[in-house]
Amino acid sequence: MQCELLTAEGDPVALAAQLRALVPQGASVSDQVAEIIGAVQGKGDVALLDYTRRFDTGGAEPSVLEVPASDLDAALERLDPDVRAGLERAIDNVGAVAQAGVRDEIKAVTFDGHQVLLREVAVRRAGVYVPGGRAPYPSTVVMGVVTARVAGVSDIAVCAPPGPSGEIDATVLAACRLAGATRVYAMGGAQAIAALAYGTETVAAVDVIVGPGNLYVQEAKRQVSGDVGIDGFAGPSDLFVIAGSEAQPEELTLDLLAQAEHGPGTLVIAASPERGLLDQLGDRLVTAADTGAVARLVGVPDARYALALAQEFAPEHLELVGSDAEALAPDATRAGCVLVGGASATAFGDYVAGSNHILPTGGAARFSSGLSPGHFRRRFSEVRIGAGASELARLAAPIARAEGFEQHARSMEARIRDNGQR
Repeated sequence: MQCELLTAEGDPVALAAQLRALVPQGASVSDQVAEIIGAVQGKGDVALLDYTRRFDTGGAEPSVLEVPASDLDAALERLDPDVRAGLERAIDNVGAVAQAGVRDEIKAVTFDGHQVLLREVAVRRAGVYVPGGRAPYPSTVVMGVVTARVAGVSDIAVCAPPGPSGEIDATVLAACRLAGATRVYAMGGAQAIAALAYGTETVAAVDVIVGPGNLYVQEAKRQVSGDVGIDGFAGPSDLFVIAGSEAQPEELTLDLLAQAEHGPGTLVIAASPERGLLDQLGDRLVTAADTGAVARLVGVPDARYALALAQEFAPEHLELVGSDAEALAPDATRAGCVLVGGASATAFGDYVAGSNHILPTGGAARFSSGLSPGHFRRRFSEVRIGAGASELARLAAPIARAEGFEQHARSMEARIRDNGQR
């Protein structure tokens, strides 16, 4: 694995930018994706099956696009009991955390005495994209489907690319049945995103699309985002560890290597004032198998500087290990997920901790959030104005006229009533 030791000096903003630059920018696939989306919109299932043959099954004829419920049941029956137990715990924990973020309505009373009710409702249909290139990801099924179900979505579609057999991995199918997916489609890539966004003869169009995927999938989500909701754009994964003297080098090495398993473009960073700890990490990392990930070890003057650097870097995952680092947890505000303490390995968050592993990448934690029920719900206002309408009209009409909207002003003034008379 590529691994270098840096010494932090000066402004952490510049160093954070230097670290971000280690992740190469993907080539533009905008034109290719636009062509795929246009073909699926125009030709429906015919284009979808053609692209599936070309990109997913290696030329083999795909099986049916929509996986029959009997296949999900059969996959669940064959599922390894230990894998099932882990998935069931993940479903329970992800559901519990998601439920804490759901609220139906909030009532606000204004200065004028009228009420504005903030109501939340779930979207009708959602699509969860589950990658299938490097390996099957049943955990992504859990993160997407359970969160959508808790949010109140009644129709949840999962799509995953089929392999040369024309079928989706059996563990993914079993996870779909356990998590509560409504329907499952054997399709991947930009063509799957297009089908979910616009519908085909077989695929029902959805309101929101979530989930990670390759550059083509993310570009397709970007291009359809004006027509459907999306969770964000998922790029290469990253992990930033702030470690103190109590941190165990063996455990931290495994944490960094675990994240590096995500492959090329992944960036793992450990920052510490303990030079001896960094040397031990470096010795272990340079002998590890090369996954295409990049590692950087950063010597910092203290944990507070390390946190300032992490805040500028805005990592997908932030681990705080050691008393000095853990004490800074309340100040860690720009990360997709913050894991506090030596036992809180990032890998737990990827599977069973209950926090969602579909997280903002590429520094997007500055302004974006991990997947939550909010991605599947929309809020709107219900306004009931009574006796206060007269005073509101007197206050608002001059604003409307200042903006050049005479009929707005007259519409409000029509509600002015004096002494019970119009």
